[in-house]
Amino acid sequence: MALRPADFESAASTGSAIPAIEGQKYTSRSMLVSEFDYELPADLIAQHPAPQRSASRLLHLEAASGRITDRAFADFPGLVDARDVLVLNDTRVVKARLAGHKASGGKIELFVERALGAREALALVRASHPPAAGSELVIGDLRVKVEGREGELYKVRFPDEVENVLERFGAVPLPPYIRHPPRAADAERYQTVYAAVPGAVAAPTAGLHFDDQIIRQVKARGAAVANITLHVGFGTFQPVRVDEVEAHQMHRERYSIPPATLKAIESRRVLAVGTTSLRALESHALGKDGETDLFIYPGFEFRVVRRLLTNFHLPKSTLLMLVSAFAGLDNIRRAYAHAIEQRYRFFSYGDAMLIER
Repeated sequence: MALRPADFESAASTGSAIPAIEGQKYTSRSMLVSEFDYELPADLIAQHPAPQRSASRLLHLEAASGRITDRAFADFPGLVDARDVLVLNDTRVVKARLAGHKASGGKIELFVERALGAREALALVRASHPPAAGSELVIGDLRVKVEGREGELYKVRFPDEVENVLERFGAVPLPPYIRHPPRAADAERYQTVYAAVPGAVAAPTAGLHFDDQIIRQVKARGAAVANITLHVGFGTFQPVRVDEVEAHQMHRERYSIPPATLKAIESRRVLAVGTTSLRALESHALGKDGETDLFIYPGFEFRVVRRLLTNFHLPKSTLLMLVSAFAGLDNIRRAYAHAIEQRYRFFSYGDAMLIER
């Protein structure tokens, strides 16, 4: 059974968490992960991108009033002006999935999370039995040495440069809810048109809706466009495994913000394109430079971002908690119920949502 707008009365009357207000903290009780759950018909999970990047739909949520407007993404340039600076994440997705087998013969999958040096990397290893330190994994005609374990990840050494191995043997790391194996079209469409800095294992999906024409139209409206780089890590695919929101520990991701971007956001209204751009900007404001494990959930005090362009996020996910902090939990519940009724397409290859705080 899918969500309906009638399922969500005011938060005060239902006893659910109240919408976030800047500077407000939750003190009366812990929030439960179950409060960020919803039911989604499987056929609304987009398995393929729209025929053209900018052909997606756009749900416009004005949080102060709760107003919801159905638009096309082609309308987006008309919603910005000279007051705005769009902040884009220019990370580039690498072919992080490697299929192979143990030297003993058992099948494995290596999911490279980040390079540590020219030939070393941290990676998830999926296998019937965890590989031991000192063992070897076979990828194509290469032997990869397992050097040890660091939490959920393994430190591995390749006989060639990591970049070369991924280019030769890697596959596009599509999210697990996309059921088809990666195809040639995915190598292009699961990448933003402005991707420049290799290092992500997942796309900053809000940016997938932009084509060169939309970016030109945005600039023609007088809006500024600036970049950050945040390399999306494997944790974006990891479920929240605790019952209470505050008990969850975020994965760490590398990011950098150029001086020109910091200058641009000083004097304009900041529109973050994607939750990754938002997390980088808000992390910098908190003094978390270089790497961030910032977890944003209702009660967070936003210091930088005023507008957010994002996709629709998985139930019980940290990204759903982030947008609930930004817009208010009750607003997000009603917006998602509306999106399901209107048959918006969900998740990475799905439609977009513009949220005004």
